[in-house]
Amino acid sequence: MCSILPRSLKARVLFAFVLAATGSASAAEKPQLAKINGASPRNIVFILVDDQRYDAMSCMGHPFLKTPGADSIAENGVMFTNAYVTTSLCSPSRASMLTGLYAHTHRVVDNSTPVSDKLVFFGEYLQQANYETAFVGKWHMGYGHSKPRRGWDHWVSFLGQGSYFPRSEDGKQHYLNVDGEKVPQQKYITDELTDYSVDWLRSRPGDGKPWMLYLSHKAVHHDFSPAPRHLGRFDSVKIPATPSTKGTKLDSLRPMWARNMRNSWHGAEFPFHGTLGKTEDIYRRYCEAMLSVDESTVRVLDYLKQSGQFDSTLVIYMGDNGHMWGEHDLIDKRTAYEESARVPLLMQCPEIVPAGTKCDEIAANIDIAPTLIEAGGMVPPVYMHGRSLLPLAEGEQVEDWRDVLLYEYFWERWAPSTPTIHALIGKRYKYIRPYGLWDLAELYDLQDDPNELENLAYSPKHKAKALEMDEQLFEVLRETEGHSIPLLRGWKGRAKELRDPTASEWAPVPAPLLSE
Repeated sequence: MCSILPRSLKARVLFAFVLAATGSASAAEKPQLAKINGASPRNIVFILVDDQRYDAMSCMGHPFLKTPGADSIAENGVMFTNAYVTTSLCSPSRASMLTGLYAHTHRVVDNSTPVSDKLVFFGEYLQQANYETAFVGKWHMGYGHSKPRRGWDHWVSFLGQGSYFPRSEDGKQHYLNVDGEKVPQQKYITDELTDYSVDWLRSRPGDGKPWMLYLSHKAVHHDFSPAPRHLGRFDSVKIPATPSTKGTKLDSLRPMWARNMRNSWHGAEFPFHGTLGKTEDIYRRYCEAMLSVDESTVRVLDYLKQSGQFDSTLVIYMGDNGHMWGEHDLIDKRTAYEESARVPLLMQCPEIVPAGTKCDEIAANIDIAPTLIEAGGMVPPVYMHGRSLLPLAEGEQVEDWRDVLLYEYFWERWAPSTPTIHALIGKRYKYIRPYGLWDLAELYDLQDDPNELENLAYSPKHKAKALEMDEQLFEVLRETEGHSIPLLRGWKGRAKELRDPTASEWAPVPAPLLSE
């Protein structure tokens, strides 16, 4: 494991920050960051897409979805081919991007927990460097309000998940919060957020003051509603079959929780309890909703070209988490499997980033904050778990870059089929262990088995690797003060607990747990 700091110093810095962030001690003042000698702050656009997994782009070979906007960023910049989120869930992942911290430190461990007032967002650091900042879109860390948050000079958002359309089917009007004012939503949400974003870009005075736009899409989140102009576009498209161990010998090495999840709200046998149709049809709507997101990307890039800022502006495009669509006979995110945890990450800035390049180092959502801070001409704070991606994007060989990444997800009472999970993700091997269950650990060879079908954790040949990665996982948790599990309420009498009585029965005990 390549540490960012010497172990003792890192532990002291992180421990102090954790106490401040969780309110267990007096709040530490926001650090004044050192400036990088000779650095000129760059204008920045950060585009975040909800639930877009790594291969939902035509530049990744998608069989029918065309994404010329995302493709353009890849063609004019760098694609990080091993990009992951450290928690595959909206709010925890977004909080990690804002703070550069794992969820066990920032403590936004589900979609209901508001972000602590003690945490510092990258927008606040950019304001230190005289940036004008704008946040447009989904915030979603807690459902309490849509009021402007610190770190943003311009604010456009909505309560919770927001709505795709201005009015509900019952005629209820939906609203946006624009700089503290309640404003009726007028359009399909992706189009309206893009309007606000481009309008703000056009309003920049051109006085040399750097700016940063964070366009945070609602799409393509559940209920995966496309714009009317795209609805039905893929009705006749044949959806390829997804790999599965079901009905094979390999299934006896799948954890019980994963097999039981097949027949659940988040399982392909009973997707969303049948409320949105079959998995294949929901996936078609998901891809149709992606079309307006990509049109949004094209509009932002077109403005940069028209205004002469295309070459000098740093543009980052990312998904907040992935989404399974039948792989492992599951849907949704939350798990550590590739389709859930791996995301698109594209970056362009033609003045400094070589065009059409790829980087296979392990990148993550925790790297966004330090990357943007460095792009702002400042040295990222040492307490952050992530590191700036700019050297990699510029083509440098960073010798001490991470070789593994910690993944964590904490069980939610309302969605009980996915347990608390910790994983260690490397370039070749991935190790996954559930917490608090009498069940199997998992080890996958991502090079030889990219679909993660053969669990090697109990293979005599690979048992030592599983034990090694288990030990390494706990070393990372120890280094980052991640050895406590949050206890969440979050039920309120409602939970997605039902199973289809005509689908799979409860999973049998897996083979490695049976006495010979």
